[in-house]
Amino acid sequence: MTGAMTFDEPSERVELRAAVAALASRYGSEYTRAKAAEGAYLSELWKEAGELGYLGVNIPEEYGGGGGGIGDLAAVMEEFSAAGCPTLMMVVSPAICGTVLSRFGTSEQRRRWLPGLASGETIMAFGITEPDAGSNSHRITTTARRDGDEWVINGRKTFISGVDVADAVLVVGRVEDSDTGRLSAALFIVPTGTPGFEARRIEMDIVSPDHQFQLFMDDVRLPADALVGDPEAGLLQLFAGLNPERIMAASFSTGFARHALDKAVAYAKERVVWRDRPIGAHQGLAHPLAQIKIEMEQARLMTHHAALRYDAGDDAGAGEAANMAKYAAAEACVRSVDQAVQTLGGNGLASEYGLGAMIAASRLARIAPVSREMILNYVAQQSLGLPKSY
Repeated sequence: MTGAMTFDEPSERVELRAAVAALASRYGSEYTRAKAAEGAYLSELWKEAGELGYLGVNIPEEYGGGGGGIGDLAAVMEEFSAAGCPTLMMVVSPAICGTVLSRFGTSEQRRRWLPGLASGETIMAFGITEPDAGSNSHRITTTARRDGDEWVINGRKTFISGVDVADAVLVVGRVEDSDTGRLSAALFIVPTGTPGFEARRIEMDIVSPDHQFQLFMDDVRLPADALVGDPEAGLLQLFAGLNPERIMAASFSTGFARHALDKAVAYAKERVVWRDRPIGAHQGLAHPLAQIKIEMEQARLMTHHAALRYDAGDDAGAGEAANMAKYAAAEACVRSVDQAVQTLGGNGLASEYGLGAMIAASRLARIAPVSREMILNYVAQQSLGLPKSY
């Protein structure tokens, strides 16, 4: 596998990171917190990033993208997060939906949707989680049936990000085989304005510009070409999108960890309490921050490795690597935010520093888009060959 043991990023990606970091620094955490408080989205940042080509770096050039891989998009995600202005829609729209459509969409689907996803002018949400299924995708009850030249979809979804800013949702459902009666996974593009489609916002304690929704689909009628790719390859198409999702989630978390660590280090260098010496000189604070740095860099390397495997076409190897990277990054993120708050003491919960709001947001990294328990199940069963417990 070419490039699998390369630890230095290509010069093009290094330059991409620098350019994205410069853009994100003009917005930063204060912009994000202000937008979240208003209940508004990061529309200005999203628009400018799209115009500069950063949102579509992984989408094929023939459809207006950069022609790069998920590693390039993950670098963009990390730099946004490190600057304090991440958005979950980067995980969802170009990474999951853009990847699935690029790899499996029909020619017409790619022509219709990919240019907009690349430029950011179109946003697509992703609907898989259901109220009674949780992490068990085999219990999905959203179903689609043929009715002449149309599909009719019925079902519910929950904790679907960004439906308020999305033009469509890539919905995971099930289709019944007319010969065998067997239900198989299938993906459908559902425009948010379709009759029978309803989204209700879920109130969250997390203050974020990315909102969560329940979806209700009652006899939603779609044209035949709403079905993505081949229904026989539904699971393959689904997991082709979930590996990038985990890689992007890992980059979100490592960037978040960097942001919190940078705040803590800056404070520890300046805050003086004893003997005219900054508090960062004391090992009680210096060593925990050093540990965070080590754990964060380990997670970054694991994420880099997962992206390399995915971009090299090793879907099976990427599944293991992406899950492990997501786990490691989430743990580093939670520990980084916690230690940053501890370093600042009372100021760690003052609105001026913005760390208090990061506590709940960082904790989410252990839950979504896949919980750490499910990742441990995956590693135990797939990597270690242990028997299933469920």
